[in-house]
Amino acid sequence: MKRLLWLMLLPALAGATQTDDYARQWPLVLQPQDAGAYRVVLDREIYRSATLPSLRDIDVRNSSGIAVPAALFSPEQPLAQASRQHVLSWFPLPRDQAAPGRDITLISERDADGSLRRVEARVGGSTGTGVEAAANAWLIDASQIDARIKALHLDWPAQATALDVAYQVEGSDNLRDWRILQPRAQLLDLTRDGKRLQQRRIPLDGQAKYLRLSPLQADAALPLSGVSAEMAGPAAAETWQWEALHGREVVENGRTYYHFILDGRFPMARADVTLDANAAAEWTLESRDADDGQWQRRAGPWVGFQVGAGDGGERSAEQPLAGIVRDHQWRLSSRAPVNGVPALRLGYQPEVMVFLAQGQSPFALVAGSARASRAEAPLPQLVEAIRARRGGDWQPATATLGAPAELAGAQALQPAPPRRDWKSWLLWGLLVLGAVVVAGFAASLLRAPKTK
Repeated sequence: MKRLLWLMLLPALAGATQTDDYARQWPLVLQPQDAGAYRVVLDREIYRSATLPSLRDIDVRNSSGIAVPAALFSPEQPLAQASRQHVLSWFPLPRDQAAPGRDITLISERDADGSLRRVEARVGGSTGTGVEAAANAWLIDASQIDARIKALHLDWPAQATALDVAYQVEGSDNLRDWRILQPRAQLLDLTRDGKRLQQRRIPLDGQAKYLRLSPLQADAALPLSGVSAEMAGPAAAETWQWEALHGREVVENGRTYYHFILDGRFPMARADVTLDANAAAEWTLESRDADDGQWQRRAGPWVGFQVGAGDGGERSAEQPLAGIVRDHQWRLSSRAPVNGVPALRLGYQPEVMVFLAQGQSPFALVAGSARASRAEAPLPQLVEAIRARRGGDWQPATATLGAPAELAGAQALQPAPPRRDWKSWLLWGLLVLGAVVVAGFAASLLRAPKTK
């Protein structure tokens, strides 16, 4: 009987095994590794992979495939705005030979824009190469930063032993003449009773293209793994991305339209029309999500023009749309005929996914599903509470997208088949089993000899 019951439960257990419900995934690179809360900017391929207008089929999962708390933020929200930190390139210098004030000849290879490609440090006639394993001083390339650097943020792996070292920062614009930007900065990484105290920030007094980070003690050991610059002043200006669509001419009820297909769930907010030649026309832009939907006006009518070419040409301004639109189908119409088929440009600002690093790494962003949906998470309230404690400028740490990989592919975009109610099947099975047992008992009683 027990064996029969297990055989009846096998189909239910098989149905409980989860298959991958997403089309693609992107591994996430966290910097630093232990920040807890991260923000990742959605890119073009993620929008092309998403199928739901709500973008609820975009989520973040840990190494066990379990979804972590995540929420989507629009570009205008302060939490979604770009961080004021910029990742810097850095190069090791020889251990015990890069003490502050010591003369070091740096042999460097630089690109045309001034960024460092390779660095060798020569001290007393010797050249230091291959010093990465023993390095405790570094040359930092800040030549590509236009704004003033307020401070440096250092990153290193978790330490089994306490870390308490002092460093000095010098600056140079030509890699020859150096000046002190921070005479002494104490760096800490201490743990006690499960609590951790860290000091990774080095404030700077002054600006330079290249920075030299040197220990004040010759035996200092700091396993540096990353350097970021904290920028002063306002955050970077908003960045717009554009999708150029090429359409076809369609005549409906005696009127000419130009139809376009947008492959993806982009948050479109601006529009622009271009022609190959000088032109002027009064445009109206409409959109819908499917063939059976009603066309909705999104912009216009507005006068779009193009006169001349190149830098000396003049063009009409881009047009704002009536809110964020994620429709697939778009069409243009003009009151007067135009020569050729116009090109439609749609602009958007990338949105940001904020998530908590819950569970084990690596983490991955997944997108594209007709079966799965991201769960609600109180991320805005949680992050605002952290900002209230750490200051209004606090931002989640940065997570960057790795190379995409296929998961279930097109199969994930097909609706899931109706699921059987396994509880009902189990109940009916138990009832049938009970009836068989009762019938067996009845048959055995009928076969038993009668006693007087």
